[in-house]
Amino acid sequence: MRARLTAFVVSTASLTLAIGVAAAPASAVPADKAQVLSQWTQTDAGSYNTWVSANANQGAWSAYQFNWSTDYCSSSPDNPMGFPFKTACARHDFGYRNYKEVGTFNSNKARIDSAFYEDLKRVCARYSGATKTTCNGTAWTYYQAVDKLGFARVVGDGTTP
Repeated sequence: MRARLTAFVVSTASLTLAIGVAAAPASAVPADKAQVLSQWTQTDAGSYNTWVSANANQGAWSAYQFNWSTDYCSSSPDNPMGFPFKTACARHDFGYRNYKEVGTFNSNKARIDSAFYEDLKRVCARYSGATKTTCNGTAWTYYQAVDKLGFARVVGDGTTP
């Protein structure tokens, strides 16, 4: 009798656990999505490097339902005068698109734009002399474009840069 009762309790507990697991929504986004998004859109090099790693392994982050789409530097060259700005532009797009989707774009735009500028300056730090000066000037121009036009483009025609 005792063995049957134990078997019944174990079976009931297993069934309850299985039903509980099956009832969990399959498409639930992890509760820390906003925290991860924030960590990946800061101005420091660590944030940039973490985002680059995640971008290279997007499948590992699929539960978060991030929008990884990008048009890189939009209508501007991705590598102006040979300066490789493409990855910085992709991270900027990531910030714009995902903050727009979670409804907090306006309160995060300035930081996303500042992170973009810092990413561009890190590209320019690889150079020296007149080349570095030219790169920094180009980075400033790209930053000014998103700072001044990024909001108008997102709000004005519903697209994101």
